Amino acid sequence: MIMTRYLFLLLFVSITVFSQHKIETKKVSTTLSKHGITIQDDYTWLENTSNKEVIDWITLQNNVSEQKLTEVVKNHNFSFKIKDYDYLSTYSLPSKNGKYFYNTYRIDKNKPGVLYYRESLNDLGKPLVDPYDVYKDENVVLLGYYPSKNSKYLAFRISPNGSDRHEIKFRDFVNKKYLNDVLTDIKFSSVAWNGDKGVFYKKNSNKEFFARDSTYQLFYHKIGDVQSKDQLVFDTSNTKSNFSFFTKKNKLYISEVSEDETTKNYYYTELDNEQFDFKNFVKEDKTNFEYLNIVADKFYFSDEKYPWGNVSYFDINNRAESTILIPQVYSHLLIGATFLDNYIICKYNNMGKYYMSIYDYTGKFIRKFEAPHSMDFQIRFYDEKTNELFVTFYSYTIPSLNYKLNITTGANDIYFNEFIQPKPTLFPFNYFETKIITYKSRDNKDIPIVIIHKKGIELNGNNPTLLKAYGGFGSISSPTYDTGLLHFLEKGGVYAYAQIRGGGEKGKNWHKEGKGLKKINSINDFVDAAEFLMSEKYTNPNKIAITGGSNGGLVVGAAMTQRPDLFKVVVANVGVFDMINAQKFTVGKYHLDEYGNADIKEEFNSLLKFSPLHNIKEDVNYPTCLIITSENDDRVPPFHSYKFVAKLQSRSAQKNPIYLKVNKNAGHYGNISNYENRVKKESEFYSFIWEHLNN
Repeated sequence: MIMTRYLFLLLFVSITVFSQHKIETKKVSTTLSKHGITIQDDYTWLENTSNKEVIDWITLQNNVSEQKLTEVVKNHNFSFKIKDYDYLSTYSLPSKNGKYFYNTYRIDKNKPGVLYYRESLNDLGKPLVDPYDVYKDENVVLLGYYPSKNSKYLAFRISPNGSDRHEIKFRDFVNKKYLNDVLTDIKFSSVAWNGDKGVFYKKNSNKEFFARDSTYQLFYHKIGDVQSKDQLVFDTSNTKSNFSFFTKKNKLYISEVSEDETTKNYYYTELDNEQFDFKNFVKEDKTNFEYLNIVADKFYFSDEKYPWGNVSYFDINNRAESTILIPQVYSHLLIGATFLDNYIICKYNNMGKYYMSIYDYTGKFIRKFEAPHSMDFQIRFYDEKTNELFVTFYSYTIPSLNYKLNITTGANDIYFNEFIQPKPTLFPFNYFETKIITYKSRDNKDIPIVIIHKKGIELNGNNPTLLKAYGGFGSISSPTYDTGLLHFLEKGGVYAYAQIRGGGEKGKNWHKEGKGLKKINSINDFVDAAEFLMSEKYTNPNKIAITGGSNGGLVVGAAMTQRPDLFKVVVANVGVFDMINAQKFTVGKYHLDEYGNADIKEEFNSLLKFSPLHNIKEDVNYPTCLIITSENDDRVPPFHSYKFVAKLQSRSAQKNPIYLKVNKNAGHYGNISNYENRVKKESEFYSFIWEHLNN
C-alpha cells in the first residue's frame, strides 16, 4: 500500500512538473560475478513482470510517455498525412497459393484485417477468415495461412496476444465453416500439410513466459482429431537442437541445427506411411550451406564458399557429389531464388539496383528483367498458360507498381484490373532523390548507405535527419514503403539507412565481420555513418535522430552509450540491452553465435564492451530517448527496456528526458492488429522525432 501511494504521488509530481521528466526507480542491489568481474544490477527486480510493483511502475512510465506522445502528435500533422497518403497509394497484387488468390483487407479500421480469396484475378473477393469473428478481440493478429494440397481446408495461424506463442485453427473451403480443431502452444512454426489429411507443427513446452525457449517437438495432427491425440514425429528435447520442417510432393523434410549452431542434419520420410521413418541424408554437415529448394529429389543450395550466393545442387540420395548450376556473380548479391516448373528465377541486388535473372534447370540463361526506378520487387505468382510472371515493384517513396513480365518475349506491361485500378502518383518519381553510396569505416571498409531526401534540398549541415540500421543475423535490408517517412521527407527531412556489418547486404562475409567477437564492428559502423552524414553537410549532432528495432535497438543503444555527444534523439524499439543476461531468457540461447556466450571469458569481455545497459555512465547526460517495448514480447523480453530506462532515468546527470512506452496486449512487432493502431504508432514515432529535431 505504501509503495502504491508512493507511485501515485510520484505520478502526480512527474506530470505536474513535466519539464523535469524524472522518475526515480527504487534500487535493489544484486551482483553477478563472472570471470573475475563483479557486475552490480540495481534493477533485476523489474524482471518480475507479474509483480504489482513492476506493473505500477510500468503504468507510471506509460502515463508520462503517453502524455508526451499525445502532445507531439497534436503539434504536427503526421497522423492526417499518413491516412491521406495511405488512401492515395496503390496496393500490391494478391498472392497465389494453390488454387486461389489471397488478399487481406481492412474492413473496419479498429479491427484486424480479414483474409479474402478469389478464384481468378478478376473475381470479386470472398471473405474467408475474419480473426475478430473467431476471437471477438481487436488485438488478435493473423500471421499466416496455409491451404491444403487441393485447397479443401485452410489452416491459419493466430497470435492472440502478440507473443510468439500462437494458435492454429482451420476453415473448410466448401462449407465455409470453421472446424472445431484447435492447436495451441505453437511457436516458431510454419504449417506443412500432408495432402488434405493433416498438418505438421512445432509445439512449445515452456511453463514460464520468459523462460529459455523449449520448442523441441514436431507433431502431426489429423483433421477432426483433438490435439491430445496428435502424434509426436520428431523430438530434439535431449540434444536441444533447433529444427525447421516442410513438405514437398510426398515427403516430409526436417532441417536440424545443433545447439552450438555448427552442424546441420537433414532428414526425410515418406508421407504415404504415417510411421514416419526418417532417413538422415545430410549427416553432421559443417559447411553452413543455405537451403534453397528441393525439386525432383535434387537439393538446391547456396554454397558457403561463394559468399555472394550461387545455386548448386546434389541428389538427396548422394550427398557426396554436388554441381554448381548458377555461379556467383561477384559483388551482385543473390537475395533469393524462386523455383517454377521450368525455370529458376534468381533475384539480385548490386548497389541498390534490383534485377532478376531467369535460368532453366540446365543452368542456361533465359532472360533478365531490371526493376524500374531502382525499386525492390516480389514475385507474386506465375501464369503457366501465358508464361508470364506477375510482379509487384516498390520502394521507400513509390508505392506498389504491378507488372506482367513475359518470360518468352521479354514484354513488360503494368497491370490493372477492376479491383487494382490506376491512381495518380502521390509525387513525381523524381520528387525525392535516393542515393546508394558508400562511406569509409574507421578500419577503412566501404559501408553502403542509402540516403533519401527531397530533390534540390540544401545540404547546409542543418537538416533534420533520421539514421537507421539493423546489422544482424545476416539479414538483408530492403526498402519499405512508409507514408510517415514520405511526410518526414516532404517536410525537409533526410533519411539514411546504413548497411552495417552484421547484416548480409554484401554477402555472407559481411555477416561474419559483424558477429560474435566482431560484433563491435556493427556499432562502430553505425557511429561512423552518423559522422559521415555530418562531414558531408547533411546534418549535425543537434539535428540527428537514430532508430532501430530488436538487433537494431541494440545497435542504437550501444551507439548512444558510446557517443552520446553525437545524437539528439534516440528511438529504440524492442532492443536487446542487457547482453550479459540475454542468453538466460526466451530465444537468447539461439544467439550465442551472433553475440557471444557470457559463459566463455573472451566472449563475456566482448559482450561487456558494447552491452548498452552496462555502458551507462553516471556523469553523462544522454540524448532524449523514447524506448519502446511490448509486455508480451517473448522474443526480446521487455525487461531489457525496463532496466535500461530505469538506469538512465535514475542518475542526477540525466537532464534530457527518457521515455518508456510499453505496448499492452502486444508482442515483438508492437500493436499491429488494426489500422488505427498502426497509424497511431507511426504518427507518434515521426511526431516525436520531428518535435525534438526542430525545437
